[in-house]
Amino acid sequence: MKDTTKFGISKKRVEDVECLYLKGYLDAHTAPILENTIQDSLNNGNFKIIVNFGELDYISSAGLGVFMVFIEDIRKNGGDIKLANMNEKVFSVFDLLGFPMLFDIHKEENHLISSFGSVKNI
Repeated sequence: MKDTTKFGISKKRVEDVECLYLKGYLDAHTAPILENTIQDSLNNGNFKIIVNFGELDYISSAGLGVFMVFIEDIRKNGGDIKLANMNEKVFSVFDLLGFPMLFDIHKEENHLISSFGSVKNI
């Protein structure tokens, strides 16, 4: 049985990109923690966000919904939410709901950080 009390988020900034590191179980009980963290970033004018799933063991549809709540406003402000380092189990949930068509998902966080840069890859 999963322990839904084990969820945490740590943050760091790399230049003008806010990186969020998720750990544990993201579900209906813990989704408000992520929602508040993203809202705090937006309130501080941070619209370039990378979410690193390297230590996330589980995500529910409620967890997925958090990303949909913010993506439109973030993109209207010239930013984006990009997703990094998912394990196969977490990625399969995103893939099942078509998220790879809506979000930039990549294994390497550094690739996503550089993709926010002003230099376009040709």
